[in-house]
Amino acid sequence: MVLFNKKEDCCGCTACKNICPKSAIDMVPDEEGFLYPQINKDICIECGLCQKVCTFQNGYATPHNFEKPLVYAVRHKNENELLTSRSGAMFIAISDYILTHNGIIYGAGYSDHFRVVHKRATTKTERNEFKGSKYVQSDLNETFEQVKDDLQNKRMVLYSGTPCHTSGLCSYLLKNKIDTKNLYVCDIVCHGAPSPFIWRDYISYIEKKYKDDIIAVSFRDKQWGWEAHVESFILQRTNQKVMTKTYTDLFYQHIILRPSCSVCRYTNFRRPADITLADYWGWKKVSQEFNADNKGVSLVLVNTQKGRNVFENVKQYINYLESSADKCIQPNLQLPSKASSFRNLFWKDYIKHGFTYVGKKYGNLGWMERLKYIMLKMKSKIRGIVKG
Repeated sequence: MVLFNKKEDCCGCTACKNICPKSAIDMVPDEEGFLYPQINKDICIECGLCQKVCTFQNGYATPHNFEKPLVYAVRHKNENELLTSRSGAMFIAISDYILTHNGIIYGAGYSDHFRVVHKRATTKTERNEFKGSKYVQSDLNETFEQVKDDLQNKRMVLYSGTPCHTSGLCSYLLKNKIDTKNLYVCDIVCHGAPSPFIWRDYISYIEKKYKDDIIAVSFRDKQWGWEAHVESFILQRTNQKVMTKTYTDLFYQHIILRPSCSVCRYTNFRRPADITLADYWGWKKVSQEFNADNKGVSLVLVNTQKGRNVFENVKQYINYLESSADKCIQPNLQLPSKASSFRNLFWKDYIKHGFTYVGKKYGNLGWMERLKYIMLKMKSKIRGIVKG
């Protein structure tokens, strides 16, 4: 049984692993840290279910989608939720609605030392770990099986993730003939899934540099405003906040993304989810005042009637403006993120020399990192003076 001919053909959604009736498939990291299915040929019965469940290769259906999605700019009315979320906190509004109905929330959280994994939450406290963008491909673990069990137990479920993962989940449930009337799927407009190994090594680099343990991370710290993209780390011993852009710079070079991201099937308005969330870049086309304080605004695409029902039920908790597809168009609603021409060389260098070497060669480690940090501090002081 051959699941893919080249790495670009696999998004790592785990649908094939979970549907295997003999548990003959394991998800194994490659040298870049991305998980790929590996078949134990000794117990594989060649049933073909793993091939049939793959929507990344076979395509995905959207029979319940509106002809065009309903488009909104959204901000949560609760300022604390707004400030502690990445954009406009629409995910909080949706997940709060599910939780009030004794539902289950699935999203990206942390395991071990800030390793990004998908988790199951039944309370707001557990759910709050899913707040904020996490620019690393999440390990989905056994969440597909958990969702199946929750739905069979008549629980309401909200599953959030990248569109390749949510599409895989829906295909897995369909092939298992699971009733999905209580399932609500939320995907994101994804720029690409970076390597878990690069994130792991960067965490280690920061801790070694400052000789301290990291106790909190933010991939995009709102201290610099919603539109800025600056990562931050809180150190344990000194409680110092370290602000950097090294990981961010590597991310936007498209040099550490999963190979499949360069041929993503989901960069369009036909979403494999009931609701799609993103930062609303270009929000001023809708209103000059809606996000004047730069605290964040969500782009919300309501794709199905089920999604519309949820939106109607959370209206009391959000401020929103109607918009349209032509006012919210952004690159990853049109085309995949093109892989860097230096990608292969980067990974050869990484495998041979390690993270610090590629961080300096392709990123901004060293004196460039320090210079950018000083400039960020200066901008912050100037912003404070202007506001004062």
